[in-house]
Amino acid sequence: MTKMRLAIVGAGPAGIYAADLLIKSELRDFEVSIDLFDLLPAPYGLVRYGVAPDHPRIKGIIRALYEVLDRGDIRFFGNVKFGTDLTLDDLKNHYNAVIFSTGAIRDADLKIPGIDLDGSYGAADFVNWYDAHPDVPREWPLNAREIAVIGNGNVALDVARVLVKLPEQMHVTDIPDHVYEGLKSSPVTDVHVFGRRGPAQVKFTPLELREATHIDGVDAIVYDEDFKYDEGSQEAIDSNNQTRVMVNTLEGLRAEPQSGSARRLHLHFFSAPVEVLGEDGKVVALRIERTELDGRGGVVPTGEFREIPVQAVYRAVGYFGSPLPGIPFDQKLGVITNDGGRVLDESGNAIPGIYATGWIKRGPVGLIGHTKSDALETIGNVIADRETWWQPSAPNEDAIVALLTDRGVRFVDWAAWLKIDAIEIAKGEAEGRERVKVYDRAEFLSIAHD
Repeated sequence: MTKMRLAIVGAGPAGIYAADLLIKSELRDFEVSIDLFDLLPAPYGLVRYGVAPDHPRIKGIIRALYEVLDRGDIRFFGNVKFGTDLTLDDLKNHYNAVIFSTGAIRDADLKIPGIDLDGSYGAADFVNWYDAHPDVPREWPLNAREIAVIGNGNVALDVARVLVKLPEQMHVTDIPDHVYEGLKSSPVTDVHVFGRRGPAQVKFTPLELREATHIDGVDAIVYDEDFKYDEGSQEAIDSNNQTRVMVNTLEGLRAEPQSGSARRLHLHFFSAPVEVLGEDGKVVALRIERTELDGRGGVVPTGEFREIPVQAVYRAVGYFGSPLPGIPFDQKLGVITNDGGRVLDESGNAIPGIYATGWIKRGPVGLIGHTKSDALETIGNVIADRETWWQPSAPNEDAIVALLTDRGVRFVDWAAWLKIDAIEIAKGEAEGRERVKVYDRAEFLSIAHD
């Protein structure tokens, strides 16, 4: 029986699901050996470094991913950088094919005047900070009393919730001390979330909306002028259960009395950001233009402008992928150029042996269910293309270990990760918490190689 050696670059849900689906696939009639590489010394990708720490249900996905990797039929190599530690030529020498599942971790641009002022931030950078990403600064400037968050998706709600939540409510999560102390120092009183469209068009999910609007010690405020529906909106409400739940939840907030809490979360709709205003180089306000429904569920500008005093602005308008050395990349869409996961050259032809899955394939849309179906499509094409796979010169499993070792790459394998995992759990138990994250790359490697 033929044996396939597959490399997967990116150890988040997309990469792990792709590996698991190939192993379990009834379509393959060959043995398979899979190595999973990641730039970070920890597995799980955005589930560990992109999901807010107070999301226990979503964090539970880690358990399922852990069980896949803990079976022992997929090897994990953390702290390996594609392009330097491991090149495309290396992969061709050691594997039959590669799947890139590197995700999308950069903030999409928001091209409005003032967006580069001091006090204006990308949501992804803030998420990396509170999720203790090993490659970001330990400090974050939490000195604003009034904050604007631009966006109407789950990331916008995550950012707003973390900013407005009482610090002790966050301390029970896995955040390390420097994140807790940063949140504790924040003087925030008001966080404003701005969306360009109306309540029937928001991109939140019901769980995230409920979590954000029902925080002890925080009043959730909506505005009567924002509750308007046209024919397109009503059609969405009638035909989509999630939209109906969202609208009902938001409508319910209109009737809830305010408790006079010291912290407030404001949800604004029909508010398109047009400029971040500044003085002496620092953010002092957000200028928005009111919009109105066009009859089909879309919005058009009204020419009415307002200025909301804020001292910080966070843009949460989407993530964007990063190019990889030697791999075709669509700079407009922020994805690897592909068709169904088959990576394409400049002429639109499939490049043998190179595939993509997850957000780097389709863009930063969809939830975990989409990631699984997406991986299934890519894996199906990998299997179908077996006649075009690379023919590696050194396919044995020990060869890649020897290569990384000879180059001085201090990779973290699964056994080393389990040691780190145990340390995090022990740190948490000492404080009555589930775990406390290790966040320093040097500490990661010290634990791994001790």
